[in-house]
Amino acid sequence: MLRIVQIEDEATLLDWQRVHNEIIPTAPLSVDEIRERATRNVLEVAYEGDVLVGCSTVRPPSEETTAAVVIARVLPAYRRRGFGTALYEHCLRRGRELADEIETHILSSNTDGLRFAKAQGFVEVETYLLPGDTIPFVELRL
Repeated sequence: MLRIVQIEDEATLLDWQRVHNEIIPTAPLSVDEIRERATRNVLEVAYEGDVLVGCSTVRPPSEETTAAVVIARVLPAYRRRGFGTALYEHCLRRGRELADEIETHILSSNTDGLRFAKAQGFVEVETYLLPGDTIPFVELRL
């Protein structure tokens, strides 16, 4: 059974960081950056029992987009077991509380993540590079 909790202490913050930085090695985040993001976004970690399997981000609409952004990340060793679907559906419910439109952003080298998003009905809108990066992100809309 998947247990999803909002980051609430140093342990859950470090778990969120571990998953994020493993799945997005081109844009690793420091603990301070994560703390700042947690003031604007819903950051959660997912566990099977006590085993860390993933993390998520739900961003409210902003000046950049009228859509809520939902991002579900599952560690490679735990993919194709239903964790991604459960985490995504949880994020989608939260996102729908914030906006009618939903988007996600996935590192283009994360072929599992892109395949999963497209299977959920997301379509590619844009590909972009962050400053200094060589691997682009893909923005997708539901």
